[in-house]
Amino acid sequence: MARPIIFFDIAGPDMAAQVKFYQSVFGWSLQDGAGDMQVMGPLPGRLDGGLRGDPTDSMIYFGVEDITATLETVVAHGGAVVAPRFEAPGVVILGLFTDPAGNRMGLVEVEGERARVPEE
Repeated sequence: MARPIIFFDIAGPDMAAQVKFYQSVFGWSLQDGAGDMQVMGPLPGRLDGGLRGDPTDSMIYFGVEDITATLETVVAHGGAVVAPRFEAPGVVILGLFTDPAGNRMGLVEVEGERARVPEE
């Protein structure tokens, strides 16, 4: 199941490579219009966002069931691991990666609709 985010605006020099990466790793679909993406998930409706051809230092977090498996998929599709799965005790379980354009992103491990909280 694709895990949506609240909003996204992701930059990269090669639009086709970016679209392929996000379709392959997260199951997102490209809609009509240059760089317009649509993410379908458990919430009603759709989430709109865009891929841009200029730099950004924004970072977004994706909710996934298995951070380690997702990071393996990221690497298999041209991304890189910045920080493997780690815990912020009592808060959340995280992982960090870069996409093929070098944008730094985060993963949050979830169970159902909630972030998985590690024991302290």
